[in-house]
Formats: sequence, C-alpha cells, structure tokens
Amino acid sequence: MSKLLRLFNTVKYLKFTQIYFRLFYFVRVRFRRASGFKYSFAKESVSTHLNLIDSCEYYSTHKDGEFSMLNLSKKFDDKIDWNYSEYGKLWTYNLTYFEYLKEKEDVNLIYDFIENIESVKDGLEPFPISLRGINWIKFLTKYEIKDKKIDDSLYAQYYILLDNLEYHLLGNHLLENGFSLLFGAYYFQDEILYKKAQEILKKELDEQILDDGAHFELSPMYHQLMLFRVLDCINIIENGEWRIENETLLDFLKDKAILMLQWLNVITYENGDVPLFNDSANCIAPTTKELTEYANRLKINFQFSIFNSQLKQSGYRKIKKENYECVVDVGEVGASYIPGHAHADTFNFELYIKSPITNYQSPFIVDSGLSTYNTGDKRDFERSTKAHNTVEINETNSSEVWGGFRVANRANIIEVVEKESYLKATHDGYNKKFEVLHTRSWIFEDDKIIINDTLNKQCKAVARLHFHPDVTKEDIKEKIITNHKLQITNYNYAPEFNKTIKSLVVEIPFKKELKVEINI
Repeated sequence: MSKLLRLFNTVKYLKFTQIYFRLFYFVRVRFRRASGFKYSFAKESVSTHLNLIDSCEYYSTHKDGEFSMLNLSKKFDDKIDWNYSEYGKLWTYNLTYFEYLKEKEDVNLIYDFIENIESVKDGLEPFPISLRGINWIKFLTKYEIKDKKIDDSLYAQYYILLDNLEYHLLGNHLLENGFSLLFGAYYFQDEILYKKAQEILKKELDEQILDDGAHFELSPMYHQLMLFRVLDCINIIENGEWRIENETLLDFLKDKAILMLQWLNVITYENGDVPLFNDSANCIAPTTKELTEYANRLKINFQFSIFNSQLKQSGYRKIKKENYECVVDVGEVGASYIPGHAHADTFNFELYIKSPITNYQSPFIVDSGLSTYNTGDKRDFERSTKAHNTVEINETNSSEVWGGFRVANRANIIEVVEKESYLKATHDGYNKKFEVLHTRSWIFEDDKIIINDTLNKQCKAVARLHFHPDVTKEDIKEKIITNHKLQITNYNYAPEFNKTIKSLVVEIPFKKELKVEINI
C-alpha cells in the first residue's frame, strides 16, 4: 500500500501531456511489434554547407581505439560494441553521443556506427539521437565532409527522432530534441524539421527558463548544458544561410541566452566553479568561462549583476563578502512535473572562503556531489538529505526521492524572510510524517556566518556540514563553533561522475534548536 501511495504522490504532479504520451508510446510500440513495423535507416537527402564558428570542447575522448567518458575508459579489442552496458546506461548513451569526434579520421567511427545501426538499442532512443545529430553536423561542417551515406543515415535518424519526441518526459529532454531538430533543419534545409523545432523551442524555453534566467530543473550543470545548446542554435541560425529573411527565432534565442548568462555568472564563484546543487557534476558541461567566451564570439552582450533579485525565482541566494561567497538553496523542488534531477536538499548551502595563497575563494563547505545515475544505493544516498548541508529528521529525507529519478512527497517553502545580510526560511518536508516544521536562518557577517536551526517540536535531528577534501580536522575545529557535541567522520565527495574522494563531514545531533557559527 505504501508503494502505491508513493507512486500516486509521484504521478499526481505529471502533466496530462506526459501521461498521454506515455500511454500512446506504450500502446504504439506493442502494435508495431505485432505488425512487424521497422524504421528505415537511410533516407534520401540533400545537405547544405554550413559555416559555424568555434563552439566549446567536450570532455569525452577517443584515442588509439580507447573511448574515455565519465572517468571510465574502454578499448574494444575486435569491434565496437555500441550497446556496451557494463558501465551503466549513461556511459552507453555517451558512447553514442559522439562527443569524442576530434580529428578528421574519426569519421571512421561514424561509418562503423552506420554499418551496425540496425543492432543499436539505447543509441536509437530520442535523446542520444538528438545529441548525436548535433555532434555529427558540427563535425561534418568543421572538416567539410560531404558524404551521401552519412547524410542519408543522419536524415533517417532525424525522422525517427521526429516520430519519438520526448513529450512523455518534457524538460531538458524535449528541449534537446528541439535544439537538434533545428540543426537538422538547417543542415538539410527541411521545413518540417524547422517548424517542429521552432514550436518546441519557443514553448519550452518560455516555460523552462525562469524570470531570473535559471533553467527550471535547478541544476547549475543542466543550466550550462541548456545555455550551450541555445548558443549553438544562435550559431547555426546566424551562419546557416537559410531563412535569413525572416528569422524571429534568432531574437528569441538571444533574449533567452542573455537571461541565462546573467543567472549563470551570478551563481558562479570567483574561481569559476558552480555549486553542485541537485544533479550537478564537473567535467560534463562547458564552464561558465567557456560559455561566456562562446557568447562573446557570437557577439551576445549581457550585463553582469550580483543582485539577489536575479536568483529569486530559482530559490537560490548568493551572498558575497570580501572574504567569502555563500550560495544558499531556499527554493522548491523543481520542476514539479519533472523532478528527476532534484535532491532532498532543502536549505542546503555551499561556502567558499578566500585563500591567502591564491587570493581567490576556495571551496570549504561543499555539496557532496554526484557520481552516478545508476539506480541503487549510491544514487539514493547522493540524492538524500543525509548527503547535504542541511538538517535530517528521524533519519528521513525531507523530500521523498526514490527510484533513481523520482520524487513523491516533497518539501514546500512556506516562509522566506530577507533583510540585508540575513535570510530565514521554513519548509514543511517533515510535516506530513512527523508534524515537524524546520526553520533555518543565516546571518552573514564580515568575518562569520551564524546558522540557527529551529524545529517546532523536539525530535531526533542531525545537522551536517560536508567539507572539501582540502579541509582538515584542524580547519574544522578552528572554524566551526557550536555548544552541541559534534562528530567528525568521513564521506565520499563526488565532484565528477565515477569519481569520489574521501573527505570530512561534521554531524551535529540536536533535538529542537541548534546554533552554529562558521568563523571565516
């Protein structure tokens, strides 16, 4: 019964569109299987030459037959297994994204994929088709490769994508479909692909980019990825030499890019890092510096501002003093109908302190990060309240994260009070189960931060602070002051996929009220 209730509390947030297309695709695949339906993997095409300016580099590599992605490498002894699954589905996806195309001779990898396309499984899902389409077009354009076999295969894949758009998921998945369809439209000068791309991009970017410029899934990493795609689309429209007589989509995309650049530059630390809130990891998306430079090459000008008002819709607050930067999460779980990348981290925060060596802010208190999308104990832990810099009550998550990418009951923000150098908020994530409300306040002084946690009734509570690997026990004892007993133990800091580093975490048990001072 509890599992059914959890499922109901998850599904009730879905949009009608998601439910309809889940049912539609479910029925259609069974009907097609019974009727023997098969897609064609080649479609007669005529491609056009594009002149794209330099974009941003990817992290994936291929050298001497070895593929390296997500900190995992694989060398295929005989032939490439495009369905290789021992590293998990995300690695398989990345294998078929083709982000490792660097040198002209890498075209042989495209030929190999085409030769084996009928046996490809995960790589023919709409998401990898979308990314692969963009990356093939960038590569073919860069090296001026004109190959009918590749073009016909790519064109067929675009029509498979068009038949399987991710309306059942929405969010960044549908946006990636739209971005890629625009690439396909310009490469093949295809009006059908263009109209669907324009429809998706205008609708979804209006919904997914909040008024403060944040992407509504509230992951700085996904924000960078979506901004990267918006800039790519501006690039292809301006340099595609097609539809230039009436291109209102270009102005629309530039407006969104400016908003997104403003938000990203506000939330980015002085040293170039972004907070690893929700599903965020380093070495996946282009950095803020790289994206800003890309925007500059596209002649997109934006005003940099540090006002907190630029972060309010996303629920983040950036406090910057001479000796530290602090980013705080007092927002809702987002987005409500696609929270797959959300964590149970309400009132989480990160703190960077100025280093006397570099004179830049260095990480001190950090989000514990993200190392895997594989469903299991590690994924459950990394999304849990226990893995974040906030308060866990009765060994329970503040929002009910489950199943790798699901959220049932979730914490709601019921009050936010803000003054200069002061922030207080209350959430109800524990109210249904324990009738407990959690209120946290931060006082930001020049040389210290004072955090007060208050519960409306006594219970078993633990506040945690996760530290960067460079922070020692001596640093913690010097800077963390409280009248409660604290325990220093270890946790696995995950700054990148498939990479963890033993680091220190402070656990502070309390029953109703807790005061912690962080000396800068």
